[in-house]
Amino acid sequence: MAEGFKKSPLRDTIESLVVTVILAVFGTTFVVQAFKIPSGSMEKTLLIGDHLLVNKFVFAFPTRWFQGILPYREIRRGDIVVFKFMWQPGEHYVKRVVGLPGDRLRVVDRQVFVNGQPYVEPFVYHYDPERHFAGDDFPTADFDFVSRARQDWLPELEEQTRGGELVVPPGRYFVMGDNRESSSDSRFWGFVPREVITGKPLLVYWSYETTREEYAMNSWGDRIRQTFDLVINFFGKTRWRRMFHWVH
Repeated sequence: MAEGFKKSPLRDTIESLVVTVILAVFGTTFVVQAFKIPSGSMEKTLLIGDHLLVNKFVFAFPTRWFQGILPYREIRRGDIVVFKFMWQPGEHYVKRVVGLPGDRLRVVDRQVFVNGQPYVEPFVYHYDPERHFAGDDFPTADFDFVSRARQDWLPELEEQTRGGELVVPPGRYFVMGDNRESSSDSRFWGFVPREVITGKPLLVYWSYETTREEYAMNSWGDRIRQTFDLVINFFGKTRWRRMFHWVH
C-alpha cells in the first residue's frame, strides 16, 4: 500500500493562514464589522466613544449566493442604520430610520408626524427643551434651517413637499439622529438611498470616554498622545456598564 502524503509544517501553516484570511475577509465583507461613534448625534442611545459591532448582512441586498444562508430582512421604521455618507467619501453615518418609501412626514414643534399620525419616539433626547433649534419644524423655509441645509437639497425638498408634508420617494429613506438638536440628518441634507445602507448596529463591545474634539485629532502626535491616554486611563475611562450592550 502506498504511503499517505504528509504535508510539511510550513505548508500546513500557510494553508491555515490563507483560510484565516479568507474567513476574515468574508466576515468583514458580509457578516460583521467594527465601527466607532465619533459624534453625539445619537445620544443617549449611542455615546461618543462607543465601539460597535455592525451586522452587515441583515440589510444587505440579497444575492443568489447567500440568499438562502444569511437572514436578510427589510428595513423598518425605527431601525438604526449604518450607511455611507454620500457627500464625504469614506465616511459612514449612524442614524435612525424615521421615514420609509412612500411615507408622508412633517415635524411640528419637535413632534414628528408620520402619515398624519404622531410618531412615538421614546429614544429621542432633547438637551435644551426650552430653546428653538433649526429643524424643530420641518419642512420649513425658516432662515436658520435654510442656512444649515445643503443647498442642493433644497430644490428636491421643495419638489417632494406636498401639502406641508415631505413625501419619501421610492428606494429612499428619511433618517434622523436621536439627539435631535445635535444631529445633521435628512432634514438638512436629504434622503438616504437604499444602496448605501450597509448594516445595523448590533452591540457595544467596548466604550471609552472620549470627546468629539479628540476624534478630530488625527496627526501622529495626537495619536501618540491618545495611545498614552488609553494605556494610562483604560480602566478609569472605560464605560464598563456599556460593555456588550445591545443596540436598539
